[in-house]
Amino acid sequence: MSFHEVRFPTDLSFGALGGPERRTDVVELTSGHEERNSPWAHSRRRYDAGFGLRRLDDIEKLLGFFEARSGQLHGFRWKDWADFKSCKPSTTVAATDQAIGTGDGTATGFQLVKAYVSGSASYTRPITKPVEGTVVVAVAGVALTQGTDFGVNAATGEVTLTTPPANGAQITAGFEFDVPVRFDTDHVHVSIATFQAGQAPDVPVVEVRV
Repeated sequence: MSFHEVRFPTDLSFGALGGPERRTDVVELTSGHEERNSPWAHSRRRYDAGFGLRRLDDIEKLLGFFEARSGQLHGFRWKDWADFKSCKPSTTVAATDQAIGTGDGTATGFQLVKAYVSGSASYTRPITKPVEGTVVVAVAGVALTQGTDFGVNAATGEVTLTTPPANGAQITAGFEFDVPVRFDTDHVHVSIATFQAGQAPDVPVVEVRV
């Protein structure tokens, strides 16, 4: 699937509505009990890139981005302002934010992930679109140097270490990240309210698997 490694303008995505969705099949039994099952291992996010009254320059920027992606044809990066760091939004990214693997003395490749924990339950989300220049990595708590000790594939989220970590050594990472998405429509309705402002009320965006 074609994907453009370009981010939707962040000044337009700020304030957008959206978040994760799950798919759950619910079967109600004759006893009144339920059986629930989910065919999805991972959640999927949806957003609305539309906005109310804006400057015509903003409308032009949206249309330009939409046309360059050919509507739904090409995917792109999206900054989810509610969830774009390996840590809390109010804190600074650190190399010990997320555990991404354990050394076995041989493996050097590790996928970036983010864990969501509530009580005894947790969900581990693969991070495939880290923001270039924001990834920091540590092995057994010791920070590494990018370019010398490790490299990052910004298109897949895979971290490659120069030296295999020792058996049992914990590999951790911190980062900012984008969501891989596409437009969920092939048309954009624009209304010009005044000579200086307009609105595009509904521009759906949906996460894609990459």
